[in-house]
Amino acid sequence: MKRLLLCFWIVLLCFSHSARADDVWVIEIKGGIGPAISDYVSREITLAQEQQAKFIVLKMDTPGGLDTSMRQIIKAITTSAIPIATWVGPAGSRAASAGTYILFASHIASMAPGTNLGAATPVSLGGPQRDKDDETNNPFAPKKETQSPEQPPDNLPESSPDQQTASEQPVSNKENDSEKIAAKTAMEKKVMNDAAAYIQSLAKLHGRNELWAEKAVREAASLDAESALTKNVIDFIAPNIDQLIAQANGRIVAVNGVDVELALSNVAYVERQQDWRFKLLTVITNPNVAYILMLIGIYGLLLEFYNPGVGLPGVLGGICLILAMYSLQLLPVSYAGLGLLLLGIALMIAETFSPSFGILGLGGIVAFVLGSVMLMDTETPGYQIAVPLIVGLTVVSALFFFVIIALLLKVRRRPVTTGVQLLQGQIATVVSGFPGEGKVMVDGEIWQARSGCHYQRGDHVIVTSISGLWLDVESTKKE
Repeated sequence: MKRLLLCFWIVLLCFSHSARADDVWVIEIKGGIGPAISDYVSREITLAQEQQAKFIVLKMDTPGGLDTSMRQIIKAITTSAIPIATWVGPAGSRAASAGTYILFASHIASMAPGTNLGAATPVSLGGPQRDKDDETNNPFAPKKETQSPEQPPDNLPESSPDQQTASEQPVSNKENDSEKIAAKTAMEKKVMNDAAAYIQSLAKLHGRNELWAEKAVREAASLDAESALTKNVIDFIAPNIDQLIAQANGRIVAVNGVDVELALSNVAYVERQQDWRFKLLTVITNPNVAYILMLIGIYGLLLEFYNPGVGLPGVLGGICLILAMYSLQLLPVSYAGLGLLLLGIALMIAETFSPSFGILGLGGIVAFVLGSVMLMDTETPGYQIAVPLIVGLTVVSALFFFVIIALLLKVRRRPVTTGVQLLQGQIATVVSGFPGEGKVMVDGEIWQARSGCHYQRGDHVIVTSISGLWLDVESTKKE
């Protein structure tokens, strides 16, 4: 009996020990940050709070992504009741662009050796910069007076030899190696200032380097893990998640404005798996897939309208079009590009109904190509429609409509094969009547007929003319 009680207490202690383990959820962010990632991470953070997890680790490796998706993730982090750590790892990973913002927003920021972060400039401002000599190349720019190198300006004070030597020495300040990215228009200045203020506010939340955060936006600066730790951009370096938990244990972090001490001495990792919804959104929010779905939907409905009753093109087209509309409302779509694309399809359809010697068709192709190129209103890598796909679908669409035109013209040149005109000269069988008015059967149809001759039922007559719904007939026998 005593042995049974001892075994019972041992089992009870084991279960109580495992029950006291705190759940640490590990959520992976890999690849471009888009609608699928933001939806997945936000739902996982909400679910972790509902299931009372102790700590969340975002395992990140991203080149950046869309601004709206990034802000949705950051909002989920900053409003979470559970402390969240973002770990850039393993070695070789990065937290570029949008990933840098997420790292600053997290309660704990950590990186593995051999990783980097930064380059947080909005992509629309990161294009090729204007040449410094543009002003001299501009014929309308005001002329600047130049002085020969041999003659110094008269209004400068004389400098001592020491000062001249110091002035001739090159400046080697690493902080000024990167040039600030110029914002040429008012809109670009607004975007730049908004991004800089946003990342500074995130850095201020947890006492991180605000000056470097601004530099990451205005100068597209980047840092490796060691430099980030030195400049107070991250909290510590951790080669793996176990080291992350060990170093985070006992730290005090601000969660919704309240200081919380992390107690992570006994944890159980919960590796979160990506669900079917994330996988579906990942596929349909790919701009290339959304583009193909939209075209399949439009062409499917058109084929259903051309051949009512078939069913399959209409059903498939309707499903694809709804999926395309859902994915496009999640993506940064240019409505001008969408309008041009639809106009191009409409013009190519109009060409098939009223051939205009190719004018409508060529206009439709041009509008289709321009609309496809302009469809995505972002320059973020990975969220552009592939040029080969645009060219391929344009060629297929053009060939499709021009083949239809060719077939229509070919049919138009053929002699008439249907209609009442074909009844003239046909042999009919008398059904009743005559002389005067009667009825005859032609090609299985009963028609009203007129003739001044007397015919018996079953006699054969020939149709000589057609007057509305009346046939004029006469005997096949020549008298």
